Amino acid sequence: MISVLIPTYNYHVTDLVKEIHKQLIHCKISFEIMCLEDGSDKNYVETNKAINSLSNTRLLFSDINKGRIFSRQELAENAKYNWLLFLDADTFPVNQNFIFVYLQYIDSEFKGIFGGINYKSVKPEKEYLLRWKYGRKHEQKSAEKRNQNLYNTIVSANFLINKEVFLTYNSKINKNNYGFDSYFGSLLKKDEVVIKHIDNAVFHLGIEKSEVYLDKKEEATRTLLILYRQGKMKQNDNNLLDLFLILKRYKFVSILSFFHKIFSQLLKRNLLGKYSYIPFLQVYRILYMCHTSQKKLL
Repeated sequence: MISVLIPTYNYHVTDLVKEIHKQLIHCKISFEIMCLEDGSDKNYVETNKAINSLSNTRLLFSDINKGRIFSRQELAENAKYNWLLFLDADTFPVNQNFIFVYLQYIDSEFKGIFGGINYKSVKPEKEYLLRWKYGRKHEQKSAEKRNQNLYNTIVSANFLINKEVFLTYNSKINKNNYGFDSYFGSLLKKDEVVIKHIDNAVFHLGIEKSEVYLDKKEEATRTLLILYRQGKMKQNDNNLLDLFLILKRYKFVSILSFFHKIFSQLLKRNLLGKYSYIPFLQVYRILYMCHTSQKKLL
């Protein structure tokens, strides 16, 4: 009935798998759990091998790091059931009826169901604050809010999807850059694939250091520009891209590119510090996008 698929890279996944396995057993359904070690270090692989002792559960291996997009594709191609539940390795269900809630949608009209993501309320150490603050402000949204903008609020750390639909659209993504959730959403939107957001969240536990996360946001910004230039994303597919196109229309891009030279280091200093102000991240990203588009740093 359901294949639970978890790509993992240098992360201990046993607690997550045991919890999901317990819930699946409780629901008395046919299932499998597959995790793919995506070029992980040996010590993580050895620890995670413990999941092989659980029924209908196995750990797959890749000697090289392919990245989450290609790992998901491989897992989906090897899945035996028509419904795929994708979870990031660094997540954990908020509720003990997590699996049960998803199962209510298997016979519905929806081809993709997105459960959402939460962040714990305890503030992390200074070097992790940016990711934590951004996640709580912009990613931790109720299903009601996410359903108001169906395809632009996709967070792929936790979703259930029809196997045929996933293989069709994920295979269109031929790069593994950070920031392809927006493109996946735009592909579903273009073909009007029927999806729904629900309140069935997981906690995001593996929060990156602020410097790493800011680098990823820069990468995601470059990805947006590349997809736009290739004609794969357009206006209304992404809020940041929408803002950039408005600025471009009114010829503000070169001015903001100049502002990037002046203010980028000041903004970074705030974002990486103890008192980071999250609205500055969007300011930083749009200045970076304007600068990158002008300098052709793609």
